[in-house]
Amino acid sequence: QVQLVESGGQLVQAGDSLRLSCAASGRTVSSYVMGWFRQAPGKERQFVAAITWSSGSTRYADSVKGRFTISRDNAKNTVYLQMNSLKPEDTAVYYCAAGARLSAASGNYHYWGQGTQVTVSS
Repeated sequence: QVQLVESGGQLVQAGDSLRLSCAASGRTVSSYVMGWFRQAPGKERQFVAAITWSSGSTRYADSVKGRFTISRDNAKNTVYLQMNSLKPEDTAVYYCAAGARLSAASGNYHYWGQGTQVTVSS
């Protein structure tokens, strides 16, 4: 079993930066791939980025490449999402997830946090 707790979401202005954190716990957490997804009102959940605990290999959605950076702190079992040059269209609930593959498909992730709200005003 893996528990995930997100934090860091808040209201910011367009162009601002924000860092989200995901604290993971559980005996086998290091064997999972960690991902960030987001869901805006009335829209489907969307892949943002993912990272492996071991090698730090990453994958990003095209919409965030060059603006967002995913990283991890193995000692703290924490994954971060650094978001720069935020746009109003980045407004969503951001979810942390743990899965078995470095995948953009939400179905490949087995554990989910409760989400943290990010709102970007224009």
